[in-house]
Amino acid sequence: MTGGGTSRTRAWVMASRPRTLTAAIAPVAAGTGLAHMHGGFALLPALAALVAAMLIQVGTNLANDYYDYQKGGDDEGRLGPVRVTQAGLIEGRNVLRGAFLAFALSTGLGVFLALVAGWPVVVIGVACIASGIAYTAGPWPLGYHGLGDLFVFVFFGLVAVAGTSYVQVLEFRPDSLTAGVALGAASTAILVVNNLRDMETDARAGKRTLAVRIGRRWTKVQYVVLVVLTAVVPPAGMALHGWSPWVLLSLCALPAVAGPLRLVLTYREPASLNRGLAGTARLPGLFGVLLGLGFALG
Repeated sequence: MTGGGTSRTRAWVMASRPRTLTAAIAPVAAGTGLAHMHGGFALLPALAALVAAMLIQVGTNLANDYYDYQKGGDDEGRLGPVRVTQAGLIEGRNVLRGAFLAFALSTGLGVFLALVAGWPVVVIGVACIASGIAYTAGPWPLGYHGLGDLFVFVFFGLVAVAGTSYVQVLEFRPDSLTAGVALGAASTAILVVNNLRDMETDARAGKRTLAVRIGRRWTKVQYVVLVVLTAVVPPAGMALHGWSPWVLLSLCALPAVAGPLRLVLTYREPASLNRGLAGTARLPGLFGVLLGLGFALG
């Protein structure tokens, strides 16, 4: 058992933040469906891309847990889920070791994907891992300078969908970027709710997230724009790329975000946004799976 009666296994599960894995799974599902539509579905590369994406997500979560505590971003006033380093459930050095173990395992899968699809995979993998570490680590952490939203949009949207499609089709398809916009927007919406909830504690810690920089009102506008952007991509893809109407199946995911949207627009207590965060996390998972299914059926 760790401190507070929490088992060590439970503490590591908490540290990995499994609810955030929808942001890693969703773009791989969409990219795999797109590869199938283009006649290039390949099971082993698809599975390798999925596991690698999940490992990079876990590694990033663990690194954030450690470095946020070191930089004062996590303290006793935290409103979100427990961070194991701050709570003393796992020693900080072990959390950091876990992060680099996850990154190392993803690198091993990256080697396999590079053998399959060539040097572009090396560039993608290095960029993903470097950004995951730099999100909260180093002298100029991305998340502390308002670049977290851009990081999530690019790497959990554009790069993840296009990269998954590429390792199967073995060529770049422009419509993978269009699909990536939807998944990037849906995943960024998760971060927006998180940063909206933590505006006050982040500001005190000197963590200048985009929410801290633009304020509560414009952060709410940003959330609405991201949800709308997610919704318009499937019909836009039909117009731009000739996607099958089956991609509209993905719009069935939008009701999942109705409750969180109302909460974001009307909340009074920041802690209540934890419910909105959990609800928003379901959006990219459902949307990505349904979009991938739509591609495959089309």
